[in-house]
Amino acid sequence: MVSIPSLHFFRWANQLQDAGHEVYWFDITGMSKPVSKISWIKQKVDWKLKWDYPGRIFVKNKFPKLYEFIQQFNEKDTAKTFENYLNEIQPEVVHSFALYLSCSPIIEVMEKNPTQKWIYSSWGSDLFYFQNEPTYLKDIKRVLPRINYLFTDCKRDYEIAKKYRFEGRFLGVFPGGGGFELNEMETYKLPISQRKTILIKGFQGRSGRAISVLRAIFSLQTELRDFELIVFGADPQVFEYVNNSELKYWKNFQILGKIPHEEVLKLMGKSLIYIGNSNSDGMPNSMLEAIFMGAFPIQSNPGGATAELIQNGANGLLIEDCEDEKEIKRLVLQAIKIDTFKIKNEDLIANLDFQFVKEKVKEIYKTLHYD
Repeated sequence: MVSIPSLHFFRWANQLQDAGHEVYWFDITGMSKPVSKISWIKQKVDWKLKWDYPGRIFVKNKFPKLYEFIQQFNEKDTAKTFENYLNEIQPEVVHSFALYLSCSPIIEVMEKNPTQKWIYSSWGSDLFYFQNEPTYLKDIKRVLPRINYLFTDCKRDYEIAKKYRFEGRFLGVFPGGGGFELNEMETYKLPISQRKTILIKGFQGRSGRAISVLRAIFSLQTELRDFELIVFGADPQVFEYVNNSELKYWKNFQILGKIPHEEVLKLMGKSLIYIGNSNSDGMPNSMLEAIFMGAFPIQSNPGGATAELIQNGANGLLIEDCEDEKEIKRLVLQAIKIDTFKIKNEDLIANLDFQFVKEKVKEIYKTLHYD
């Protein structure tokens, strides 16, 4: 397995614990220490630096240009290090998570080993967004014809992969981090009748569009006076917007930066409505978690991915234009009038339970032996 150290990756990898496979992890960043969450996996970590000199972090923080110059001479080559590890292990299959993070850096090695089986898991904006960037598109067109097997988190990305000459076997649509631990999440869920929170994902940056949501709710102060409005994971631009607006004076408005995942789940468990808005994503994991926690989702629908699970007006509401504040305002007003007691997502929840997904994924890995 080739990946950055991330919660999604750790959760996916743990589906294979006790499945009878010998699993190795090549940390593509080369900078992390051994990870206890996947302690059962053999880990190639902390390999990047030739010399971890005293004061390195100080130089990195205070003199970034000097640090960048030094690192040209102080970092081991990713492709060469991976190639040595590949030759040492001689695995039946390599599994890369995210194309530009974990496929592009090793493509030259995989091309030198054309019989080595290779799985690629597409995450989020991996194909949908980056196909519009010339440099990344070049990588997409180079990597996909070499890939033997593909997992995606939405059907949309399988169609995009075929467009760029993926001709291998499609292994199916699954959440990027595997299924969800419903029993653990259940402990944080309040009864719907006790919920008065509207939870807003605070991402802005490259793809997030939280500010469009905040602009939409700004004109709904009267309609939303009985709700608690919480923004979580807010980027600096979102904090800046709030600090320069009247929202900061609302008694029922709260903005939070990055918080632990457990705290996010607790917020979702007391939320009546969840709002996520972006110009690019796969199947949004935060939305899925919010649904598991019993919140009613209002979610953007880039490339039609979200519509694969959300039937507009039935089990959620779809934002078709992430920049359209009037549309978002209309959807928020619609959501607060919906009787959420009647919203049923039981089938969706059952199909994304960790144990259910884990068994399906384990069976898929077993089939690779016969190819």
